[in-house]
Amino acid sequence: MEPVSDGLKRELQVTSDGSHTLYMPDMDEHYHSVNGAIQESEHVFIEAGLHRLPKKEIRVLEIGFGTGLNAFLTLLDSMQADRHITYYSMELYPLDIALVQNLNYGKVLCAREEDLFMALHEAPWNQSASITPNFTLHKMKGDCNQEELPNEIDLVYFDAFAPDKQPEMWNQELFNKLYFRMNEGGILTTYCAKGAVRRTMKESGFSVERIPGPPGKREMLRATKL
Repeated sequence: MEPVSDGLKRELQVTSDGSHTLYMPDMDEHYHSVNGAIQESEHVFIEAGLHRLPKKEIRVLEIGFGTGLNAFLTLLDSMQADRHITYYSMELYPLDIALVQNLNYGKVLCAREEDLFMALHEAPWNQSASITPNFTLHKMKGDCNQEELPNEIDLVYFDAFAPDKQPEMWNQELFNKLYFRMNEGGILTTYCAKGAVRRTMKESGFSVERIPGPPGKREMLRATKL
C-alpha cells in the first residue's frame, strides 16, 4: 500500500473487468466500481456524457482527476472521433507517480498508447499541456470548493468520492458554481443516484434525469443546463 499527501493508504485491486482500482482502507472506499473500473467510467462519463455532445470542440471539467482513467478514456475517444478536447481536472491529492505506474489501464485499453496514459500524469500542474493534437490537458491542484473554475464548460465529470465518504464535495454552493460556469446545453454526469444529490442539482437550475447505471448499479444521474 502506498500513502498519498493526505496520509491515506491506497491499495491496488483488480476489478471484475480486469482493470485496476485503488482501495483506501481508512475510508473503506474505492476509486472505481469493483464491478469494473473501465466499464464504469465508459458508461458514466463517455457514453452518458461525452457521446451526448455533437460538438467537434468540447471543454470538459472533471471533479477528481484520481487515477486519470476518465481523462485517458476521453483522450482515446478524441482520437477516434477526431474532435478536440480541452480537459480541465481538479484534484486536491494527486497520486504518487510510482503508484500510477502500476495501474494497468494502458495495457487493458490500448497498449500502443500506454505512453499517453503516463503523459497525462507527468504533465505539469496548473498549466496547459498539449498531450496530442486533439487533447489539451490542464490539471488544477486544489479544492474545487475554494478554487476558481474555468468558464464555458460543455461537460462536467463529477467523480468525487461518495456523498457519505466525502460530503463536502456534494454541497449546494459547488453545484451552483458548476451551473454558472457551464454553457447552455452543457451536461453533468455522475455515478451517484441519491435523491438528495438530485434535489441539490435541481435547486441549482439543472434538469436532472435518472438513467441506467453501470454494471452493478441500477441508476445514475445526468444533469443538463437548459
